Amino acid sequence: MADNNVKVVDEQQELNEILRIRREKLANMKEAGNDPFLITKFDFDNDSANIKSNFEELEGKTVKIAGRIMARRIMGKASFVGLKDNSGKIQLYVRRDDVGEDVYAAFKKWDIGDIMGVEGFVFKTQTGEISVHATSIKLLSKSLLPLPEKFHGLTNNDLRFRQRYVDLIMNDNVKNNFIVRSKFIKFMRKYLDDMNYIEVETPVLNTIVGGAAARPFVTHHNTLNIPMYMRIATELPLKRLIVGGMDRVYEIGRIFRNEGMDPKHNPEFTTVELYQAYADFHDMMDIAEGIISGAAKEIHGTYEVEWLGEKIDLTPGWRRLTMVDAVKEYVGIDFGAISDDAEAVAAAEAIGVELADTADKTWGNALYACFDQRVEEKLIQPTFITMYPVEVSPLTKASPEDPRLTERFELFVCHSELANAYSELNDPIVQRERFMKQLELRDRGDDEAEMLDEDFLTAMEYGMPPTGGMGIGIDRAVMMLTNSDTIREVILFPTMKPLD
Repeated sequence: MADNNVKVVDEQQELNEILRIRREKLANMKEAGNDPFLITKFDFDNDSANIKSNFEELEGKTVKIAGRIMARRIMGKASFVGLKDNSGKIQLYVRRDDVGEDVYAAFKKWDIGDIMGVEGFVFKTQTGEISVHATSIKLLSKSLLPLPEKFHGLTNNDLRFRQRYVDLIMNDNVKNNFIVRSKFIKFMRKYLDDMNYIEVETPVLNTIVGGAAARPFVTHHNTLNIPMYMRIATELPLKRLIVGGMDRVYEIGRIFRNEGMDPKHNPEFTTVELYQAYADFHDMMDIAEGIISGAAKEIHGTYEVEWLGEKIDLTPGWRRLTMVDAVKEYVGIDFGAISDDAEAVAAAEAIGVELADTADKTWGNALYACFDQRVEEKLIQPTFITMYPVEVSPLTKASPEDPRLTERFELFVCHSELANAYSELNDPIVQRERFMKQLELRDRGDDEAEMLDEDFLTAMEYGMPPTGGMGIGIDRAVMMLTNSDTIREVILFPTMKPLD
């Protein structure tokens, strides 16, 4: 322990000395009239990736590039620099006789992490490395903090997520995650736009909570002197638009839920919710499959991806399995042959499945508990689980064949839920009854139950057409497409516990 303490003290002293030297260099630059922070612009016309991919065309031609110094090797009158720009890395050759003696002397005092602009011609070194021979260089920004040691990089995940800017500098693969994220959202937008959906925006702050079973973040509006809630879903405002005659709508937006954090959950996350009049949950299955499989093919050129140690086949034609059949297949209980509530609960308890304290002891809750606790973890390949119990689906239309079930599905890949969809309940009388049941659950202590939304009921009473609706978790979909094992890898600035 004593040795570790000495090491920490030595490292802090070394850092303090680096900080002192770098600030002293900046002060000297400013005193000499060379303040890099006064430079407002640098007109570059190329980047490292383009130079490397078009070397034959660009060889011997003048280019202008800009980026961060990641490595350098000073050799008297000439030096090599590793420059990182937006598209990758490239080597620079800087010679005193080309840039001038004074400029070269100043350059030798620059540090790794500094940002520079370069003009020069493209060539290939004797070792065959494509490079830029600098004829003019300029310091554009001074780095006052040192980058992590280059051979070990930034490997502490907690620090990576807290200082994403350093993570992006040091770890080349990290940026790709967010490029994939952008491509996925772009593909999804085009997919829905091509189906004549309209993208809309609905409120983030609401006077009541609705659209999902979750705890909200609560704030206060000073002028109105009322509590307000950050949205936990976009569902109810979007359904109001369906009532209003906007037959195909979607929203890509941030959702906020005051719940725990784990590899699959962050208090704020991004979803797309979409609603289509005169459609049902089968149509939503087709859209979910089309978006996710199509995005994989578009981004990776294949339907095959790896995630959480599993090889996933996203080729269209995903399995569709009712919850009753899933529990029968994976657990061995045939709820289709059980009609009595007590018998269903006893069957669940016989395999060690307990219902939640606030849940009624019903056939539907017993079925869902068996699925949730015994089946979900076994679903690896993309599978639509359909026909959920009415008890856990308060906004969903009941099945005409079995009123205990609803026309709902969830999409599972690698035992992770990626999408949730309904044939939307459009009977305002039944919807009120469902809301009242949720209020009873709240009275029993279930603070994630739905609240009563009178305005939404009023909207429904004007007449809501048969509608299919769905939400897709963008973060989890991107986790799959980037083979990430935690949601923090695909959110640029995830929520973190404050440092002591």
